[in-house]
Amino acid sequence: MTTLDPDRADPTQVDREAAGAATAAGPPGRVDVVRATTASRVGALLALVAVAVLGTAPLWARTSVLRTLIGFFPLLALASMWNLLAGYAGLVSIGQQAYIGVGAYGLYWLSDSGGLDPFAAVPLAALTAAVISVPVAVLAFRLRGGYFAIGTWVIAEALRLLVANVSQLGGGSGVTVTAVSAYDRQTRIYLTYWLAFAVGVGAVALTYLLLRRRLGLALTANRDSETGARSLGVDVYRVKLVVYVVAAFGCALAGAVIYLNLLRIQPDAAFSVNWSAFMIFIVVIGGVGTIEGPIVGTVLFVVVQETLAQYGSWYLILLGLLAVVVALRARHGLWGLVAERTGVSLFPVRRRLGLPTPPATGGSR
Repeated sequence: MTTLDPDRADPTQVDREAAGAATAAGPPGRVDVVRATTASRVGALLALVAVAVLGTAPLWARTSVLRTLIGFFPLLALASMWNLLAGYAGLVSIGQQAYIGVGAYGLYWLSDSGGLDPFAAVPLAALTAAVISVPVAVLAFRLRGGYFAIGTWVIAEALRLLVANVSQLGGGSGVTVTAVSAYDRQTRIYLTYWLAFAVGVGAVALTYLLLRRRLGLALTANRDSETGARSLGVDVYRVKLVVYVVAAFGCALAGAVIYLNLLRIQPDAAFSVNWSAFMIFIVVIGGVGTIEGPIVGTVLFVVVQETLAQYGSWYLILLGLLAVVVALRARHGLWGLVAERTGVSLFPVRRRLGLPTPPATGGSR
């Protein structure tokens, strides 16, 4: 069995390899392109069990546990979106906090000023951010490499300053989402939890589905060599635009959920570069360019945060030291280390060619 790695494959590699293998095997043989493995099937079963258990958490978990999970799922979504951008498309952005802020203020504007139900306003705020991301992408894509990374941060800062100078959005002092007062406290916690749960699980599922399509191969081909990808027929600009808009939508969705839980929105907090720092930390620790990496990284981040948050800024120093150690000892993150030693992939996106034994022709020699 031959393994084709999408991190180094072009969108037509599978077709060429399959055709060559079929020719070598002869007319009677057949070549099957597969992705699933025994480990991935077991992982899929465990994932379904985990989703079922976590989906019913309001029925059995304490309020403190629900609040921790409400913080966990949006972080998972943010890390998954940044990993999709940087780990698979090669677009290293340190300005994704722009869309967290747009999602948060979109939630306030649509619910408190527009009169919409705050829970219905969350996806609409994310759609608003996706629309805004299109002209932003046109501007940002004129930059390359480190200039792109710095450019996205500058754009986020420009949006922060713009919001901080709009009196209808509270200016620099911020605003409070009061529309949720229509719900009693327990109902609000339950609804916020289910929304956060949907956002976190949906981000992982969306990433997996995108990478299983030809778009996934196009993304990684573009990451490895934009010129090479273009020569193979990849519409580089369209691919980058699609993934950038998807990531903007996901980050805005997560941002709206975060501030639906916090209620108080301030421009310095909503547009803080710390959000991008958290995303990068989670993905680097868990494993860049893997779907499992953001999950592992988010679990570790939340555990450290909950355990050491009482020590103030010291827990941030510990997170930084942890990131340095992992970067030196496990260049592909904790999950990358596990995958290298065991070959396990819970979310397989690689194409594998199964070369069956040619059918027997009958008779005896």
